[in-house]
This record gives sequence, C-alpha cells and structure tokens, in this order.
Amino acid sequence: MTITKRVQRCVAAARVTMVAGVLALLVAMASIARADPLAGALEIQSAFVNVSSGVYQLHVRIRYPRNDETVAALRDGVTLSYKLDVEVLRSRRYWTNAGVAAVTLQRQLSYHSVSERYVVRDPLGGSEQKTYPTLEEALSDLGNVEGWPILVASQVAEEGEYTVRVRAGISQGRLTDALRVLMFWSDDWQRQSEWYAWSLPR
Repeated sequence: MTITKRVQRCVAAARVTMVAGVLALLVAMASIARADPLAGALEIQSAFVNVSSGVYQLHVRIRYPRNDETVAALRDGVTLSYKLDVEVLRSRRYWTNAGVAAVTLQRQLSYHSVSERYVVRDPLGGSEQKTYPTLEEALSDLGNVEGWPILVASQVAEEGEYTVRVRAGISQGRLTDALRVLMFWSDDWQRQSEWYAWSLPR
C-alpha cells in the first residue's frame, strides 16, 4: 500500500469518526429539547389582597419547579423569565364579566458564572438586582410577592361583586448565540399555572 493510499484511508476514517460524533451530539441535543425542562409543580400556593390608604396590595406565594435541566440551562447562559399575571373582574348578571384591571409582574433569573451565584432582576426592588448562592433560594425569592399595588379603590367603586385572579408562568428569556442556534426548534420552555381566583374584599 502506498503512502498516498494510507493517508487517504486515515482521512476517510477521521471523517467517519467526526460525522459519528456530530450525529451523536445532535441526537443528544434533540433528546434535551424533547425533555420537559420545567417539569414539576408550578402552582399558586396562596394569594390575598389587603387595602392600605385606598390601594389594593397583592400578596402571593408561588411554587416554582426546580430540576437538573433548569440548572443546566441557567449555567449554559439561558435567562428565564418569571411572570405573574393579575386580573380584576366585575361580575355582570346578563353579560360576560367586565375587566377592571390587568397587570403583569415580569422578573428574570440568570446565573453568573464568575461569582457562581443566581441573579434575580426584580422591578419591585427598583434597579438593584439580588443574588443567591443556590437556585432554591432564588426561586423562593421569585415565588414571594409582598405588597404589590394592583389597583386603587376608585377602580372598584361601582356596585357589584369583584373577582381577582392570578396566574404564574415561566418562559425562555435571553439565549446565548450558540444556544439560539441549537435550540431554535424547541418551544418547551413555557409553562403556566392554573388561575387562582377569589372574591375581592370591599
């Protein structure tokens, strides 16, 4: 066998090995994409409002899921968005309920690889961000909403029964360029809880 043929065979073998490696990587990425990255309980555990100086303030406890896929995604540079939807409705006897107020609280969770801490950006806390050493602590903070103003008394001055309901959600936020290419086919990073509703105190 000539040296040229030997080189050609080595090159061909290297190409086969490279293709096999790429295929294995694609299969693994597809498996990750099909997996449920936000599996687990996402639910509103409790919610109520109190009235202070004519302002209705919301208090909510949310249980957000924590799993290995979420940890891996955050450490790979994915920013997750945590949303709390709030609606206030007035009951109408012969028509659909009237919408009185609809507001959304949007917060973000990311991982800072240099400090190895989880970062929560929360508009309730102004421009400052909070950091936590563990994901559990960060999710506990995200799941605790205290005294968020959602409407004023003048908005519910009309006679009738009012209902307030809340719903929590998680979605995929900012991606790194590499992950944007690899995960363009996946829409698994979206979850919403059931609506949690109760009568608004007057």
